[in-house]
Amino acid sequence: MPRASATSRPALSADPVLVAALLAELSGAPDGLSLPRLCKRLDARMSVLLRTLAWIGEGDAGGVRGAGWVRIVEDGARRLAVLTEAGRAVLGSASDPAPD
Repeated sequence: MPRASATSRPALSADPVLVAALLAELSGAPDGLSLPRLCKRLDARMSVLLRTLAWIGEGDAGGVRGAGWVRIVEDGARRLAVLTEAGRAVLGSASDPAPD
């Protein structure tokens, strides 16, 4: 299945409010945030966070390609979520005023 474009929004099976909050948290952390820290900041369970990251991440989940907005990187024993350029483009397009 094709990946969503950088500015398109995929049909998500994830909570759109959580997705927006997750992208907002990551936008303020250019080096990424650890997954446990994201859970705490978002008041979300790890399983919910991982499911959401599967939908908006770079990998495949069950044969469905993620949107590519977030990358998971290993930093020693920690796993960090980092916003990708595609994710930044989505945030930028969401904050742009609508044309008249």
